[in-house]
This record gives sequence, C-alpha cells and structure tokens, in this order.
Amino acid sequence: MIFWLLFLTFCGLLALSFPIGVSMGLASMVVLVYKGGMPLTILAQKMFTGLDSFPLLAVPFFILAGCFMETGGISARLVRFASVLVGHVRGGLAHVVIVGTIFFSGVSGSSAADTAAIGSIMIPSMTKRGYPKPLSTAIVAAAGGMGVLIPPCIIMVLYGIAANVSIGYLFAGGFIPGALCGLSLMVMVYLVAKRDGLPREERATGREVLKAGSQAILPLLMPIIILGGILSGVCTATESAVIAVVYGAFLSMVIYRELHLKDLPGLLTTAAKLTGMIMLVVGMSTTFAWIVTVERIPQMITEWMLTMAKEPWVFLIFTNILMLIVGMFIDATPAMITFTPILFPIAMKLGIDPIHYGVVLVCNLGVGFVTPPVGTCLYVASAIAGISIDKVLKPLMPFIAIMLIALLAVTYLPDITLFIPKLLGYKG
Repeated sequence: MIFWLLFLTFCGLLALSFPIGVSMGLASMVVLVYKGGMPLTILAQKMFTGLDSFPLLAVPFFILAGCFMETGGISARLVRFASVLVGHVRGGLAHVVIVGTIFFSGVSGSSAADTAAIGSIMIPSMTKRGYPKPLSTAIVAAAGGMGVLIPPCIIMVLYGIAANVSIGYLFAGGFIPGALCGLSLMVMVYLVAKRDGLPREERATGREVLKAGSQAILPLLMPIIILGGILSGVCTATESAVIAVVYGAFLSMVIYRELHLKDLPGLLTTAAKLTGMIMLVVGMSTTFAWIVTVERIPQMITEWMLTMAKEPWVFLIFTNILMLIVGMFIDATPAMITFTPILFPIAMKLGIDPIHYGVVLVCNLGVGFVTPPVGTCLYVASAIAGISIDKVLKPLMPFIAIMLIALLAVTYLPDITLFIPKLLGYKG
C-alpha cells in the first residue's frame, strides 16, 4: 500500500508539471502523514544528510568549470581544432560538431553545457553552409547525448557516490565507450551527408593544423589533469573539480583574456542556479530513497527481479529497457540518484562489474538526453536553433538508432569499458 501511495503521488505530481525534486519531497511528505508517528522535520534532516557529502561538492565545481570553459573562448578554440582535423570529410561541419563535443566534454562535465557551447557556434555556421536547420539541430543534440560518456561527467560522480564506486575508474571507463559512440555518430553523419549531398570544407594545411593544435593544447590538458590527479592519488574527485575551476579561470582570464572581472557575477549566478536545481533534486531524492528503503521496496524488487532475471544478460536487457523509458520522462540526475540504489544491489548479486554497470547506466541516460519529452540536449539545441522539437525528430531518428546500437555493444562487451581501468590498475 505504501509503495503504491508513494509511486502514484510522485507520478501524479509529475503529470501536473511539478518539478521532479518537489514531486519527490511532496510524495515523501504524503507517505509520512499517512503513516503517522514520525515528525515531518525528518524530511529536512534526511535532506541535509543527503547533501552533507564531501564528494558531492564536485558537482558545483564541475558546473562552474564548465561555465568558464563555455564563456572564456575555450570552446571556440576546441571547435577550430576539430575543424582542421575532420572538416574536409563529407559533411565536414557535422563531424566538427561531434569531435568538438568530445573535446569539450572532456573539460566541462555537463552535457547541457556541451550542447550550448558547441551549438551556439556550429548551428549558425552549418545553416550558412546550407545544412537544413532541423538536421543541424539533431546532430548537435545527438553529440551532446554522446558526450555524457566522456569524463569528467557529473552523473558519473553521482553514481560513484550512490554505489560507493571509484569515480576515477568510472571516468577512465567512459573513454572508449564515448569514443565508440562518437565514431558511430560520425558514420551516420557520413551516410546522411552522402545521401543529401552535404558540403565538405577545404582541407587544412599543415601549418593551420599546427596553429589550431597549439591553441587547443591547454584546454585538452584538462581531462589529463583531472583523471591523472584522481588515479594517482594526488587529489580526490572533488579536489580535481576545484583544480578544473582554477585552471579554467586561468585560461579564460589570464591566457586568452576573453573573460573579465565584470563577467564573473553573471557567470557565478548561472553556476549557482544550475547547482541549486541539482542539489534540490539530490536532497529530495535522499528523503524519497529513505522511505523506499524503510519500506523494504528495494529488497522486494530485488527478490522479484532475481526470480525473473537469473542471468546477467537478461538483467542487462531489463536495465536498458527500463532506463531508456526512464530517460524519456526523467532527467539524468534524478534518474541516476533514484534507480542506482534499486538496481545496483541486483547487478552485484548477479556478478556484474560495478564500473561496467555504471557506464551502462550513463550510456542509457545519454540516449535519454536526446529523446522527448524530457531530452535536455534536444531542448537546448532546439532553443539555440529557434525551431520546435517536432521538426527535429525526423532527422534525429537515425542518430538515436545508431546510439542504441552502440549502447548494445557497451552493454554486452564489458571489455570496452574495463580496458583502460584495468590498464590503470583496476582489479574488478
């Protein structure tokens, strides 16, 4: 009875367009009132407990680092470098979007920031070169969804905290799956470009490649600094996020001088708003998860799942179906926080590697970033292009299809994920 009251209240509030964090909090309050015997102040206590976490401080710092990268001229330099590398291929600017997103994902930590930074530069450029605006928007959105696998990644941090898994090894595990998804999108771009006769750019000279590479090398050092610091034990994920902020501010304000002191209040306000939204969801989800745990709902689901899915491959199919559906209706942050405590214990009982399983969850939610009605990257790209989402859906479908094929490869070939972590000393 409690499960259905909690679930139906939560879904009902979502259907009424309440924010997901508020929906979680109100659903938890309704259950406490129904049960009686517990003061409502326990909601605030649990919310504070959920936010009182040192690793969770990595989230606002990675968001702030992404803001510096987006507004300080760094994204433009990364896009230029991507352009000289792949712009001469058929559909060159579309390939630049994907490669540029891979580069920028390695420094921002946020798929929405990746999409906004790359989309604001590339969608107007692609439109001027004759690319249909719906297609340009679809490519930018799909690239943003793919970019969630490239470390650093905020939802990987949240999974690492919820599952008590090494965030450094999670970051390392995302490199090859992210590259695989990026290459898959580039294959689809080439096929679409050949079909539609999309233009290619002039091949860059050796001097142009060297110049663009020299301008991009400092931003490209960011993921090396972050991952190297974590895995070497020099710093934690939170401390590496602080280093990312300092490094991003140094590049933007001292080296490139495209960000000035007068720009800082607006930038800090933007970062604070994004952090507040995420932290509200994290805090409310803690109270929600506490009630779920007290009512033994995870144990009941685990027992039911183990009778239905006794083999790891069956459970992974269930995970993919569930998370793809969830990703269509719930943003990645609350989805990861809500479902990790439920699904992770089952995966461990079935002998699935925790790093591999985390990357599978992230890959699923990456597809969710581009699927309506709650596709964050899709909304951001459409807003930049100034067109409605329904016009983007048709050209987007082939890219979603290729992302699903890449997801299956990541799901059932764990060595794709675990190769780099094992090179770095991960024992499994």
